[in-house]
Amino acid sequence: MNIKKILAATLLTSSLLSGAYIAPVGGLVPAAHAEQVKLPNVKILATGGTIAGSAASNTATTGYTAGALGIDILINAVPEMKEIANVTGEQIASVGSPNVNNEILLKLGKRVNELLASDEVDGIVITHGTDTLEETAYFLNLVVKSDKPVVVVGAMRPATAISADGPFNLYNAVKLAGDPAAKGKGTMMLLNDRIGAARFTSKTNTTMLDTFKAPEDGYIGAIAGGKNYFYSEVIRKHTTKSVFDISKLSELPQVDILYGYQNDSRLLYDALVAAGSKGIVVAGSGNGSLSGQAREGAIDAAKKGVAVVRSSRVGSGIVTRSATDDTNNFVASDSLNPQKARILLMLALTQTNDPKKIQAFFNEY
Repeated sequence: MNIKKILAATLLTSSLLSGAYIAPVGGLVPAAHAEQVKLPNVKILATGGTIAGSAASNTATTGYTAGALGIDILINAVPEMKEIANVTGEQIASVGSPNVNNEILLKLGKRVNELLASDEVDGIVITHGTDTLEETAYFLNLVVKSDKPVVVVGAMRPATAISADGPFNLYNAVKLAGDPAAKGKGTMMLLNDRIGAARFTSKTNTTMLDTFKAPEDGYIGAIAGGKNYFYSEVIRKHTTKSVFDISKLSELPQVDILYGYQNDSRLLYDALVAAGSKGIVVAGSGNGSLSGQAREGAIDAAKKGVAVVRSSRVGSGIVTRSATDDTNNFVASDSLNPQKARILLMLALTQTNDPKKIQAFFNEY
């Protein structure tokens, strides 16, 4: 073998070992050409939040302005996303998540359904502030009419901070939204490499990066080494099996949350009834317990047609239905915390005012 053949053989062997070439039927072709597979089309809908936040200092992780940066800036800050998906963006709102109201929820939900109905969209990512991220995620879990992946993502540090967590969270969210294996799992939440189901996952810490946890039911998956791993399924009804339809809704019923504590009174119950509230979720102590005074206010509210749901301020666990719930026409929240119970009650009230039927929704969703 002459020197040219030896050199050619050496280069070929090196290329094969490095993965630069693959060997299909008919001969060798550069892997770069063989791997030109179609990338998924992922749409990012931005609502604001810390992930788009800006602070005066790159060491500031509190006291920043949420939602200061537009979606184009967020996308351009993570050019690596273009290697895993065809990414486009759209600005739905530019607010901190405490200011996400029912109007924004309806606008977002309708836009998600509109986009997912198109063959040109394979998955949706929603950037969102973390304070109420779990509420928006659970709302979408109940109203999205597609099994395509919907991923809500946020950040605990503003985009201007050293070691901001937003860019990599966003990259992972796009990877998850474009993964066919993520279909049919309901709305997901992606932060800190954890894949959380909207039904189970909540914010548990004011400032730490690992704030989102699912203490009772666990995460449904994780991202490690650039790969999505799934370990469990959500058996409660969601998305395509949900009866809730927002396509013709222009508003949602007013539902409020009251916090239980020692020496509380019926005053706020009476005030909400007078103000026209359609539903009250009680963040009760322990297993959804109410004080005597609060219970009187809740009973009278129910008698006047206001839906009353007993939840718990504890943070985890199941609020079990009691015999007095039947007598008082109360609803037990199951394992939904107060903020998620409010989301489900709002949607339930678009279907019925019957406490027994509302309880059935809480048992199923």
